[in-house]
Amino acid sequence: MSAYSIIGRPLPMTDSPAKVSGLGRYADDISVPGMLVGKILHSPVPHARIKKIDSSKAEGLPEVKAVATGRDAQRPYGILPIGHDENALATDKVRYIGDNVAAVAATTEEAAERALELIEVEYEPLTAWFDPLEAMKAEEDWIHEGRPHNIEKEYHHEFGNLEEGFSQAAFVQEERFYAAEVNHAAMEPHSTLAIWQPDARLTVYSSTQVPYYLHRTISDVLEMPMSEVRVIKPMVGGGFGGKSEVIPLEIIAPILAKKAKRPVKITYTREEVFYAHRGRPITLVDLKVGLTREGKISAVAARVVQDGGAYCGYGPVTVLYSGALLGAIYDIRNLKFDGYRVLTNKPACGAMRGHGTVNVRFAFESMLDMLAAAAALDPAEVRRRNLLQAPCVTVNGLRVTSYGLPECIEKVVERSGWLEKKGKLPYGRGIGIACSHYVSGAANPIIRSNMPHTTVNMKIDRDAGVTIFTGASEIGQGSDTMQVQIAAEVLGVRPERIKLVAADTDLTPVDLGSYSSRVTFMAGNACLEAAKNMRAQIFEAVAKKFGCIPDELESRDDAVFYRYKPAQRIAFDEAVRCAIDFHGTLVARGTYAPPDESRGGQHKGAGVGPSPSYSYAAQTAEVSVDPETGEVTIHRVVAAHDCGKALNPVTVDGQVIGSVYMGLGQAMQEEMLWHEGRLMNPSLLEYRIPTTLETPQIDSIIVESEDPEGPFGAKEAGEGSLAAAIPAVANAISDAVGVRITSLPLTPEKILEAIREKQKQDREKNAATRSEKRGAR
Repeated sequence: MSAYSIIGRPLPMTDSPAKVSGLGRYADDISVPGMLVGKILHSPVPHARIKKIDSSKAEGLPEVKAVATGRDAQRPYGILPIGHDENALATDKVRYIGDNVAAVAATTEEAAERALELIEVEYEPLTAWFDPLEAMKAEEDWIHEGRPHNIEKEYHHEFGNLEEGFSQAAFVQEERFYAAEVNHAAMEPHSTLAIWQPDARLTVYSSTQVPYYLHRTISDVLEMPMSEVRVIKPMVGGGFGGKSEVIPLEIIAPILAKKAKRPVKITYTREEVFYAHRGRPITLVDLKVGLTREGKISAVAARVVQDGGAYCGYGPVTVLYSGALLGAIYDIRNLKFDGYRVLTNKPACGAMRGHGTVNVRFAFESMLDMLAAAAALDPAEVRRRNLLQAPCVTVNGLRVTSYGLPECIEKVVERSGWLEKKGKLPYGRGIGIACSHYVSGAANPIIRSNMPHTTVNMKIDRDAGVTIFTGASEIGQGSDTMQVQIAAEVLGVRPERIKLVAADTDLTPVDLGSYSSRVTFMAGNACLEAAKNMRAQIFEAVAKKFGCIPDELESRDDAVFYRYKPAQRIAFDEAVRCAIDFHGTLVARGTYAPPDESRGGQHKGAGVGPSPSYSYAAQTAEVSVDPETGEVTIHRVVAAHDCGKALNPVTVDGQVIGSVYMGLGQAMQEEMLWHEGRLMNPSLLEYRIPTTLETPQIDSIIVESEDPEGPFGAKEAGEGSLAAAIPAVANAISDAVGVRITSLPLTPEKILEAIREKQKQDREKNAATRSEKRGAR
């Protein structure tokens, strides 16, 4: 008999029937009587003081029931305690094209649009900053007062002895890498419905990854007690980090509802989604790495500049992740990091799948291949020679408890035919390898609090139906299904017996949200504890009935039985009735907070990077490059991911493939194009995400290292595979045609230019060689 009856089985996700039948309700699907349409007036200029706003003409329209400006919500907010620099509606000046100036609520969309046209705004233009390197030089007209030279935050870390490390290196490479700005491009646009109720309470339905933070922020900005605000997360059609902080419409809709005393819904257009943004920032990485003759990394120095846009958002976290996680994948003893988060007059950047790590991983994994070539070593072997010896604590204080990277590398090398292909394919065909990793949740919360990171409540009444109450946010990653599987496994019941109530601040306990791949590890552990506490109550009652002790009981297949006489059993329904007769209605609770030893060091910024566990991944990509056009065809990606334990192989497989797909989009074609602060491609027609036609064969391999602290050994599966896809392709292109592209995306134009430059250099070198030979004669 298998050790588990539910865990490890490939089960369909619990919300699949609602999604495929069309019965699932997303925020924009929800309508209530008397609902008004909300629309937002956006700034047409990138940086200016607001001299005057005249909304009288808009207010005069009979269909308009409320007009709001910055005067109606003057309290600033932000996702981080150190970055409350954003207002739902601008109060003094606008800081990017698309910034929110005013909003209206009207009986029809047409009337709301007409009202926006009638609002008159007088602007006093200021110097606008679009390039982060130039913005850092600013002596005046700073985007935020109190942020000299437009630097939101800077961090400087050094561990070990950098000078000594580089002195040990036989090979040293320095290079600048550039990564363009990219957007989440989630299928569902942001949407919020705010319902002002007759008892002066506010109910908000919103497409969010962080209902608890939204709850807090609405309460704070609208100056209402949290007890009078209710936030409900309906189905979410993709988040990828873009809904992991409070987006302006989530505050503006409640402002309008409170003012109009009526329900108000705002749904962004696709262009507004792009301007709300919070995607991956433009990143400049100046990287210097030393390698010994034996292939060991001896020292790393990284300088990272991120274009953060106009507001703080997750900015300090993003830049800290880019440095901290350099130390969590390979054995690096000497490490220096200088990170700068710079403000510019563009939409704020934020968290995106693989938050903070992706662009630096592109640089680092590309650099490893460059060093491997210089040392005449196999790139896969260089990675093997620099593996951590887990369990361990890294040089920058990150605790690694499980480490499946060695097996990931072996799996992709074997499956891809690496040894037969690397450096041996015909010109124009190549294979590349890269590795990546990610956190299983942040060990330190965003807010300053000692409360548990998540709590799960569980209830069973006389009908023997199990109800889980969880604050965790299902955004397509399978977190609802994961909690149902854990409860079903522990209680020994069919998953169909279990009902889950999630992400409703009136009904469910606090969970900090779906970000940093935290839900499986944290909510999973809380659910596991709640289920064990519930089972203990049931077993206590059944043990009295059987005349044994609770530790001699087991539960499986909807029954509770005596371990040493399995025939002595009762149905789960009867076991529940026994327990209710003994205890009353059965209620259990489980919580999770990371252990203290996982929370990192004491240096400035040490709170970002530590995690209770890390996932690991390795990938190979096989490509062909047309040397006449520079066009790249990706034929196959082999991706191995260490998820600790695959609670549900179907969802893990889907997460790995989805991560690779998103990585390939950033690698090959996605880029937000700017001209003086104006986004030139704010639609899915112009912002080119990959289709099925561009998506290659992706072989997903699940590696199970069984983390000692994860629920049933599980850890992160939804983000860690993304970052490896990009450098794997870059390294494959180099193998195919011998050119190194150091900027993203890897477009045909860049590749063709590099090929032609290499051909020119080869001709000049050959001509010089021939000349030397003639001179020698």
